[in-house]
Amino acid sequence: MEEKKLEDDELERLRQQRLRQMQEAAMKQPEGGVLELTDMNFAETIRKHAYVVVDFWAEWCGPCRMVAPTIEELAGEYAGRVTFGKCNVDENNRTAASFGISAIPTILFFANGQLVERIIGVQPKSVILARMERSFASL
Repeated sequence: MEEKKLEDDELERLRQQRLRQMQEAAMKQPEGGVLELTDMNFAETIRKHAYVVVDFWAEWCGPCRMVAPTIEELAGEYAGRVTFGKCNVDENNRTAASFGISAIPTILFFANGQLVERIIGVQPKSVILARMERSFASL
């Protein structure tokens, strides 16, 4: 019986360790890359990074596919200064609902953990840049 308890404790310790590793890996932004944000890591990402731009999208959304290359390009240009993420609304409906996302693509801008700006629909890079500059004063 005691041996079974030790095995259970060890399995739980390994599960917790693996969960921490997975969460840490999800929080690391590839240099110049775009983070995959989920219901599980969204709040922590917004809290952890001073400036965050999040693209809410879905696989089936044509306009979303038009915005994605611009987001990826900006992520490369602003690496180390702004964190970029994308959140699939079909897979993460709790997060999407919490921000009232009813149309996609929607881009949200967070400064120091607070929502400061929103763009709905496809916009050119120049508009997204102007909103970033307005939202993130120290860029």
